[in-house]
Amino acid sequence: YHFEDIMGESPAICTAIHQARRYAHVDSNILLMGETGTGKELFAQSIHNESERMTGPFVAVNCAAIPENLMESELFGYEGGAFTGASKTGKAGLFEAAHEGTIFLDEVSEIPLTLQSRLLRVIQEREIRRVGANRVIPINVRIICATNRDLLEMIRQGRFREDLYYRLKVLGIQLPPLRERGGDMALI
Repeated sequence: YHFEDIMGESPAICTAIHQARRYAHVDSNILLMGETGTGKELFAQSIHNESERMTGPFVAVNCAAIPENLMESELFGYEGGAFTGASKTGKAGLFEAAHEGTIFLDEVSEIPLTLQSRLLRVIQEREIRRVGANRVIPINVRIICATNRDLLEMIRQGRFREDLYYRLKVLGIQLPPLRERGGDMALI
């Protein structure tokens, strides 16, 4: 997807597109916030495709769709024989797959608290360690996250790390719901 694929002419959507276009040219992490159906993945792909990383991979991950007990190995990979049922050759994780590109963590609010500290370390150190490995692998990825939840409320409830929130929301974009987009309903 590209910004031209986003339909709408309302001031609310035009402001969001303008902001996203500017952010595409900065290599900082972005948090997209908005209700279900506001086009968060469309914006994430558009940002990637207008950035300097456009020739690199765009890896989309629905964090809510990965079972909690598999999330660490899916995101960071694993070494051969790291756990029962693991491939003997191991497996690269989604962060490795996104090297030199963008990883899109949709529904980032669903990452378990126990794994949030690991994600924070990956962001800070720019390296991952596969499950069962004793070596680190350097990575160069831009992280774009999306949520339809109030992460600040989750922080107050102790369900989301505050330090991770500020690492993910270096830049933030609030996407408007359709009810606030005036005449865009007819276009869509």
